[in-house]
Amino acid sequence: MCDFSCKHDFSLIIQNISTIVTPKTGTTSVHVLGRGTPSKNPPFPDVFDKSVGMEIRVGMDGLLAYVGPTDGNDAREGRKRTRPSHSACRIVDANFSACALPGFVDAHTHAIFVGNRLPEWRLKLGGTTYADIHAAGGGIHATVRATRDARFDELMDATRPRLQRAMRLGTTTMEIKSGYGLEYETELRQLKVATALNKELPLDLSVTYCGAHSVPKGQTADEATEQLVTKDIPALAAAMAAGTVDCDAIDVFVETNVFPADNARRILDAGRTIAGLRGNFHGDELTHTRSGPLAQATQSRAVSHLELADDDDIACLRAAGTVAVLLPTTAHILRLTPPPARAMIEAGVPVALGSDFNPNAPHLSMPFVMHLACLDFRMTPDEALIAATLNAAASVGREERVGSLEVGKQGDIVLLGAPFWEHVIYEFSSPPIWMVVKAGRVIHENDDFAPTPAAAVEAKD
Repeated sequence: MCDFSCKHDFSLIIQNISTIVTPKTGTTSVHVLGRGTPSKNPPFPDVFDKSVGMEIRVGMDGLLAYVGPTDGNDAREGRKRTRPSHSACRIVDANFSACALPGFVDAHTHAIFVGNRLPEWRLKLGGTTYADIHAAGGGIHATVRATRDARFDELMDATRPRLQRAMRLGTTTMEIKSGYGLEYETELRQLKVATALNKELPLDLSVTYCGAHSVPKGQTADEATEQLVTKDIPALAAAMAAGTVDCDAIDVFVETNVFPADNARRILDAGRTIAGLRGNFHGDELTHTRSGPLAQATQSRAVSHLELADDDDIACLRAAGTVAVLLPTTAHILRLTPPPARAMIEAGVPVALGSDFNPNAPHLSMPFVMHLACLDFRMTPDEALIAATLNAAASVGREERVGSLEVGKQGDIVLLGAPFWEHVIYEFSSPPIWMVVKAGRVIHENDDFAPTPAAAVEAKD
């Protein structure tokens, strides 16, 4: 394997791709290069014209240098296949039997914790609501108790395999929150874990401070707000300035019996003005908290959940340019009313998807998230793909860098060993992900899904 100190033209070339499917910056539709999708090829033939394959080249800087037809390639049946005229650390032949998508962006996770909530899952199956569990000291508070007792290395060891599992399922960028400390030292320890894993793993993490995930035991919402605004957020700003942690955003759980909107506004404003953190909050999940006006007032980049958002909220989100981050796994597991995804999309609100991975919804698979979005939220496959890539990137302020396969963006690619790209949603329980590429490096490869016959060539330095 090349160490990237060589003198090749490219770090990676993938040739003879059957279909490249990607959102395009500034549009609301997917762009298809190649043979198209099942809906455009009735009755879904198994044999296609293989005269022209698609190609992706990633430069030595990890950025996409070319996305288009394989140049100079003539691979009709009976003609000899030739190597490309460009050199690369690795050349992959997709054999006209693989589809390429952008790497997935998971817009909402709570992945840094220890323990589980299996007993609560059994209670919910019996009809107990999450609100009842939370009021009884379970839910977030149960995980807080366990996480406060965990050392840094224990949190690292618990979190690392979760993120590695997400990468194998195609996620190349992930938003990751603290929130299971509810006091500064534990919250800081979680942020240190995220900062360390961001450097260790080939996965881009957008780190969010979520010290207002719930009201700590023994405090009121007003007392907790005062603590956050006057002590914890200034301390976090100092830690960021010292290089102790990296942090991009601040999140608040906005609920009538947690942090009401007025408290949330103080916290979000403090995060923006004191620490320079982007606003991103939970809203309208269990009660209607009027997330739209709050997003406008706090200049928030994203709002998550939104199951109970109404037409006024949608209008405000559209006017503010705020991304609606929808969480199908949580809505499904808690049996919540689905958010008005169709009304949001039709109103022009950018809709993103997140796994909401946490002890309550322990699912990291973006293919599964997209499947539920289609099934439960009535989103189309194209809409789900955009929501899991470019719009999710926008929700964390990285739409100019990741989320689509466009020249100049990072070479984050999911390569499917399947005839049509929709198989990644259709076969959600075992999606046919052949390769996952991060910035031009193959970080996961599963030959069970390699095209037949597979032809991957390692170039010589």
